[in-house]
Parts: sequence; structure tokens; C-alpha cells
Amino acid sequence: MSPAVRRLLRRPDGRRFARLLRRPDPRRLGRLLRQPSTRRFGLLLLLLAGFAVALLLVPRPDPAELPRLAHSLGGYAPVAAVVGGALLLVALVPRTFVTLAAGAIFGPLEGAAYALGAALLAAALGFAVGRLLGRQFVAERVRGRLARLDGWFARQSVFGVITVRLLPIAGFGLISYGYGTTGARVLPFLTGSVIAAAPTAVGYAAIGAAVTSPGQINWYAAAPASFGLIATAIIIHRWWRAERRRRLEAR
Repeated sequence: MSPAVRRLLRRPDGRRFARLLRRPDPRRLGRLLRQPSTRRFGLLLLLLAGFAVALLLVPRPDPAELPRLAHSLGGYAPVAAVVGGALLLVALVPRTFVTLAAGAIFGPLEGAAYALGAALLAAALGFAVGRLLGRQFVAERVRGRLARLDGWFARQSVFGVITVRLLPIAGFGLISYGYGTTGARVLPFLTGSVIAAAPTAVGYAAIGAAVTSPGQINWYAAAPASFGLIATAIIIHRWWRAERRRRLEAR
């Protein structure tokens, strides 16, 4: 051991540096892997990885062929649209595709309603799976800034959920899983998820309907899709002002 390292170890924070020099303890790692929370979190990661691989390998159907499938289901088509759309969302299929398909099958208004129903159900399922498989693991290990971030999620209102949903940080399903691993409350999360999804649901359903009935679409119905961009700009501006105010007060 060099003299410089010896001098560093004699400092008050030398013990911490010494722990960093130690090799990983296989027994400690084994105990960690045997913990139920670790196994459940590993299962969550495997589930997400499996969905990601399937998303890359499974071909997507042609939206123009979907009305024929819905017709074959008869009166069960709306239920199948909501449940099937929710399962696709929790499997990490982009919400844009699900909403376009709903519009192509049922038209702009009904398609938007079924797409929102699917989004609500998918948000609940993803949150429940994330809470069941990942919350204990995260709660046992977050420290420092991560603990403060987890507390921020726990205190979040509906507006906070809308903020996260509108920011382009991850897909709809992945955010639902992530929220489940935090201390977030379920009711604000579900309410904020539906509100954030509403503008683009109407717009993309109208665009999807144009695939099968281009002459019957009022393109003004697609205008709500722009609300998401406007809301995102407003949210970023408000966050920037709040952050600037906080820094001024800290001086």
C-alpha cells in the first residue's frame, strides 16, 4: 500500500474510503439475492425486458384491417377494445398506436372514449404490478436524494402526475410501472393519468378514423392533440419559475 493511501486511511473519512477498496462480499450478495423483495424486483425487470423484446419482434397489424376484426366480435367489441388496449399498453406498446387503432375501428368519439378507458385500466394494472413487485425493494434501499425524490412522488397531487405524464421521458406503460415502485398515491396517479391522456386521445382517434373513413372526418377534432404541447410548455415554464424562485430564496 502506498504512503498516499495510508495517509488517506488515517483521515476521519478513511473508513469510508476503506470500504470502497474492499472487494464485494459473495455472502452479502447471496443474502441480497435471497431476499424476497430482490427476487420480486428482478421479476419486474425480467417482465419489462420481455415486453421490450416482444415489442421489437412481434409485427404490428395494419390499422386498416382492424374494423373487420371488431365486426367479427359483435357486441363484445367495445369491451375487447378497452381490455385489449390496456393489455397492449402494459406490454409497453405505444399509446399512440392503441389510440389510432381505436379511432380506426370505432370512429373519433367512441374510439377516444375506449382509448381513455384502456389508458385508465392500463395505468391501474401497471401501478399495481410495480407496487407489488418493486415498491419494497425501492423503499428499503433509497437514500439521500433518491429518498427525497421518493417523498416528492408520495406528496404528488394530480397536477404533478399530469406534469410527469406530459413530459417526454418514457412511454405510458413504463411510467405506470415506475410510479408503482414509488410512494405515490393511487387516486391522484389514476386521475392525472386520464387527464393527461385525454387531449391526445381525441386527436389521435380522429387521425385513426381518417384511415378508414377519410371523407367523414372533421379535422378540427384533431385540434385537442395540440393541447398536450401547449400544456407541456406551460408546465416547463412554471417549473422553471419555481426553480428560479427557490434558488433566489436559498441565497
